[in-house]
Amino acid sequence: MTDSKNLEAVCGSVMDGVAEKGGVESPTKKCPVEYKVFPIRWLVLFIFVLYSASNSMQWIQYTIIQDAIVKYYGVSSITVYWTSMIYMIAYIPLIFPGSYLLDKTGLRVTTIIGSFGTCAGAWLKVFSVPQDMFWLGFTGQTVVAVAQVFILNLPPRLAAVWFGADQVSSACSIGVFGNQLGVALGFFLPPMLVRAQGTMEEIGADLQVMFYLVAGLTSVLFVFIVLFFKAAPPSPPSAAADMGAALDSNFLQSIKKLLTNRNYILLLISYGLNVGVFYAISTLLNELVLTYYPGANADAGRIGLVIVVAGMVGSVVCGFILDKTHRFKETTLAVYAATVVGMIIFTFTLDCGYISVVYFSSIFLGFFMAGYLPVGFEFASEVTYPEPEGTTSGILNACAQVFGTVLTLLFEWMLGRVGDRWADLAMCGVLALGTAVTAAIQPDLRRQAAQNKA
Repeated sequence: MTDSKNLEAVCGSVMDGVAEKGGVESPTKKCPVEYKVFPIRWLVLFIFVLYSASNSMQWIQYTIIQDAIVKYYGVSSITVYWTSMIYMIAYIPLIFPGSYLLDKTGLRVTTIIGSFGTCAGAWLKVFSVPQDMFWLGFTGQTVVAVAQVFILNLPPRLAAVWFGADQVSSACSIGVFGNQLGVALGFFLPPMLVRAQGTMEEIGADLQVMFYLVAGLTSVLFVFIVLFFKAAPPSPPSAAADMGAALDSNFLQSIKKLLTNRNYILLLISYGLNVGVFYAISTLLNELVLTYYPGANADAGRIGLVIVVAGMVGSVVCGFILDKTHRFKETTLAVYAATVVGMIIFTFTLDCGYISVVYFSSIFLGFFMAGYLPVGFEFASEVTYPEPEGTTSGILNACAQVFGTVLTLLFEWMLGRVGDRWADLAMCGVLALGTAVTAAIQPDLRRQAAQNKA
């Protein structure tokens, strides 16, 4: 496919010698440019999904087995929580250089750098198993956290570059699906692999196996990315992609336009509040569950898995709805409001005494809370077009990391001071505020307008 030529519609009239963009007619020609999608786009998307999962599965790797890590390494709980929060802290200052690099070098170079960092950090953890080497594991976690800068803002850019107008939202949701898949594995595998009630020798051996598995996976993916991941198709897949690619990109000018876009600023706040609550709940889930169900370490991991898997389903469903209806404002607001309801149900069922009920409430919460992620990405791409999707989603994620760090620290403080009920209710209030902010966003769908005009 890499040697395919740009395809244009065949016309009966003589060309003026000027190439057309986005179906704009010339004086002597009445037919538009024909846009084509290439089958290799699915391979590129599949590789990205696995690559994103290999990074995000390490985010919660330590905190979901927090009691075992505290016991084995002799560190405090808050130190373990920082292995999760370092993902948020590292992203904030690095997103602007990361977005600039994506804007200037494209998908392939950015992805190779991120994959190498993910692989290198995983291998550092392999050598951190001795009980006095937690600092090395934290260093490896920091390297992996830095590498996520080259991942989180890619789904909308990859979807816009490779997929047609009728698939771009679904492709973005599948790209976000990779991140959620990794988080799900991060919840599920550590409690299954590491025996929290085991001896020091058993915990050490279990950690060694877990770290080797992750390092091996990231190494294989790095090789696949170098060999098979492509930067762009031979020709644009849609009029919106074609016109966007034709525009000269000025990074600082894009930042200025984004930060003076009222709808985008409101979306930054609402997206940050939603994802921030998700980060806080995920980071402290082990402590939440063990408060009412002592010894249920594996259940804590499985509940996290349920939340994320339900969110993966929600992401795909929402992406499909957006592609079919193009009702971005309505879908975003509905999903957000349902998230508030889900958080309220989760809050009042956590202490019911039946952990099976907690599983069911987690399904409802996860479907909408984690399912919101691609909806926010796509809504941002609509209200900011033709600004680069990588920059748009990068700032969106940076805002989410700021809110995530603040809300995680607040949630951890409230758990110790006033208990989980009031801490959870505070998160419900945060989500309700986010719903109100979302309602104030105007549905200025610029990308759809460009596509329809073309």
